[in-house]
Amino acid sequence: TDGTNEVTPNQLQCEAYGYTYNKASGTCSTFRYNTNLNRAVDNENNSIKGSQNSTQTGTNNTLIMGESNTVRGFSRNNIISGSGNEISNGINNAKVSGVMGKAIRQGEDVLGGGSYNIGAGYTQSSKIQLSHKTTDEEPTSLYVQDIAEQYITVQENSILGFEIYLTKLETGGTAGTLGDFSYRLHKGCVRCDDSGAIQIYSHNTTLIAKVGALGSMSVIDTSAGGIPSITVQVTGAADVNNLWTATAYLHELATNIAF
Repeated sequence: TDGTNEVTPNQLQCEAYGYTYNKASGTCSTFRYNTNLNRAVDNENNSIKGSQNSTQTGTNNTLIMGESNTVRGFSRNNIISGSGNEISNGINNAKVSGVMGKAIRQGEDVLGGGSYNIGAGYTQSSKIQLSHKTTDEEPTSLYVQDIAEQYITVQENSILGFEIYLTKLETGGTAGTLGDFSYRLHKGCVRCDDSGAIQIYSHNTTLIAKVGALGSMSVIDTSAGGIPSITVQVTGAADVNNLWTATAYLHELATNIAF
């Protein structure tokens, strides 16, 4: 710029500032992206042991032990052990072991089952944690690791079985009784087709223990923005403060065949 108008610099002007002029494209560059340098900087806080492992831009504080594992970008605090495993973009605090497992949910603990040797995430089991609070009788969705709007992602063309252990603890409120609780097990299954449409099959709920009010729960479709997902929805009571937490065990079978 001349201070008012934008101008296209010629080679003389470009090089006078110590920049690099490209004659073929007629462009002036202050810095040329260096893939190897970028990868080296990204891996400064990562520990990688084994061959053919890869981390993408933005991977931090990650440990990989094995072969042919992949960590997608902008993820942190993850662990992979085994071969052919993967951690999806933006997933934090996850752990994957076994063969061809894939972490697609925050804080997920995954055991890969081989996935028919066609790609990560087709056959696996995993465990995740959800939680949230209620102070009234409004139906409330639990979040994965209590991170707002984070739900249980469901892969397209998949069957996802689940066992969910749900605990409710009353901690106060004008109508609450400190120490009252409920603990139950809910089992069911989800079918997700090629378009991302979800159907939820809830099999049964088993009450294991309770003192006082039970509260209600269900598994609901929380799909949004083209991403299929589910979560646990809970309902407490008016003027009762409740803490809710759920441990979900997932049994996953996906395919690359559209149905």
